[in-house]
Amino acid sequence: MAKIRVLWADDEIDLLKPQIMFLENKGYEIIPVTNGQDAIDIVKEEEVDVVFLDESMPGLSGLETLPKIKEIKQHLPVVMITKNEEEDLMEEAIGSQITDYLIKPVKSQQIQLTLKKIVDNKRLIKEKTQSNYQQEFQRLFMRMQDQLDHEEWAELYKKLVFWELELEKSNTVEMAEILGSQKAEANKEFCKYISRNYLDWFKNSSEGPLLSHQVMKEKVFDLLKQDKPTFFILVDNLRYDQWKVIEPAILDNFKVQEEKMFYSILPTATQYARNAMFSGLTPLEIQEHYPNYWKNDDDDGGKNLYEEELVKELIKRNFRDEIKVSYTKVTNFEKGKELEDKILNGLTNRLNVIVYNFVDTISHAKTEMDMIKELASDDSAYRSLTASWFDHSPLQNAIQKLAGKDVNIVITTDHGTKLVSHPSKCVGDRDTTSNIRYKTGKSLAYDARDVFEVKNPKEAQLPSSRISSSYIFAKEDIYLVYQNNYNKFANYFKDTFQHGGISLEEMIIPFVVLKSK
Repeated sequence: MAKIRVLWADDEIDLLKPQIMFLENKGYEIIPVTNGQDAIDIVKEEEVDVVFLDESMPGLSGLETLPKIKEIKQHLPVVMITKNEEEDLMEEAIGSQITDYLIKPVKSQQIQLTLKKIVDNKRLIKEKTQSNYQQEFQRLFMRMQDQLDHEEWAELYKKLVFWELELEKSNTVEMAEILGSQKAEANKEFCKYISRNYLDWFKNSSEGPLLSHQVMKEKVFDLLKQDKPTFFILVDNLRYDQWKVIEPAILDNFKVQEEKMFYSILPTATQYARNAMFSGLTPLEIQEHYPNYWKNDDDDGGKNLYEEELVKELIKRNFRDEIKVSYTKVTNFEKGKELEDKILNGLTNRLNVIVYNFVDTISHAKTEMDMIKELASDDSAYRSLTASWFDHSPLQNAIQKLAGKDVNIVITTDHGTKLVSHPSKCVGDRDTTSNIRYKTGKSLAYDARDVFEVKNPKEAQLPSSRISSSYIFAKEDIYLVYQNNYNKFANYFKDTFQHGGISLEEMIIPFVVLKSK
């Protein structure tokens, strides 16, 4: 194993020979220099792992040398060594991205501990994370064998996502593969649970989870009773793991007042889940009470053209006092910038509904564009892409403009997405839907092991476009492909992100309430 190379810059380097000899005996290679310029030249020309930098060197001081080193190698760890304990000096050094600082006189063991903390940090985190997950693995496995209820399934999913993100941060590849298998097994059991219980939730809602059409009444109405604006931000396709990777960018100025998981209705598709959320009604009830606002899968025209009308009707039905409501849908960057510019106008409204479609654009574009396929080749890459988008998005800027304001901010979604890998043959008539995670139509033929079938759509509060129409929902990571040109489309959609079916990722989704710190 190569020695760790430490560049040590101090104008009194000769006085540090005992510490240098101590570190060399511990296996470190020390490169001593007496000034900042020599340190800069070494960083330019040689590979070093850590820099120790005296703050008060003549000529270029440590604070003047530090930014020049960072210009050359931004992520090189630098430890500032100083006699000065003044707060403003330390703040300047920390703001210039030092990794650590030590106060003179420094002891040999103190320096070794600092080096271990810097150099061995990733290795120690990786080993500890791996050890902790190994201990948790059996508990998670045993938990999946129990007869879990909807709340326990949500908690299990949150734990799986937690470990997925922890193993990803520590780059623990072997354990991540084991977790992937465990998550697949959890999805298999979850699909059995949904198949057994889903229809009962519509017969007795008290025994089921919070569903899409209940979210506004159960979670948002209480916020609207407060004397402050509520910004209800629905990011299409935002899975729980994606929420967790964008959360840190928000928490500098906001605190999470509530983080609740709810269940998307089936199909986990925008037309059904989002319309149900905004109307406070099931799809069947929307068709019955607002036939002009509902379109079946085989009807011409857009399926989500009346979200604003539905949410305003919902408010009107439930509040005697007039509540001022705004509705904004963002479908491209220009509309996002417009939202960012005008977000504070919403302070005069009681409810501001914002639908942000960018994550949905990413997921669907993955089937169309090779570049996106490369960028989002798996769940980890998909999360990374989402985090990168959010960090530079008008949505992030719009939310930050609300920092310090007395407002409620809700961040939620209508459904998640699933990376699909296994095709399953399906046969239907010409009017059968094209979605590859669910189908509705007459005379459907399919492998019963791969789907959850609802023969009577009314039992799932779903409309029927025709007599004898039924619905089928793909389980786990299965996608439904017609017999015609089967191989072509099986290959085309393999390893793409889709929604409409049954999986933990599609159905168990976040509802988060934020308040300014």
